[in-house]
Amino acid sequence: MPSFDVVSKLDWAEVTNAMNQAQKELSQRFDFKGTEAEVERNEDGIVVRASEEDRVRAAIVVLQEKLIRRKVSLKHFDVPKKAEKGPKGSSRILIKVQEGIEADKAREIVKLIKDSKLKVQAAIQDLTVRISGKKRDDLQAAMQLLRGAEALNLDLQFTNFRD
Repeated sequence: MPSFDVVSKLDWAEVTNAMNQAQKELSQRFDFKGTEAEVERNEDGIVVRASEEDRVRAAIVVLQEKLIRRKVSLKHFDVPKKAEKGPKGSSRILIKVQEGIEADKAREIVKLIKDSKLKVQAAIQDLTVRISGKKRDDLQAAMQLLRGAEALNLDLQFTNFRD
């Protein structure tokens, strides 16, 4: 039976390249001189630091521009509204990185597929959703349905297509 997997993966090599480019630009730009602005990755996500909150926000904009230029979707990144205060009056923002399809979003995908009345089945498997059906055309219709679903707010990829 033909099937495919719906995943939400992040290309970490491109993210690392974008972070390096952003750090280089932050060190060279005149408006960031003396602000000690930096971008680094840790186990919780991406940390952006600077001496003032407005410089942190500007550094995040630079990082987002570099991510967009490298074709990385910003839907993977959750930027909080408030900056945390650090030592010596500095500010920092922790950008959380969302990879994979969480259980709630997976249930929304399954509900969307079932409500569409397509002749396919959707099953949740850890951080992916497997869609299977008898006809390849039904699977392609399901792909189109998921591509057009803006309410999910996820960057979806379709992998492991088996005929």
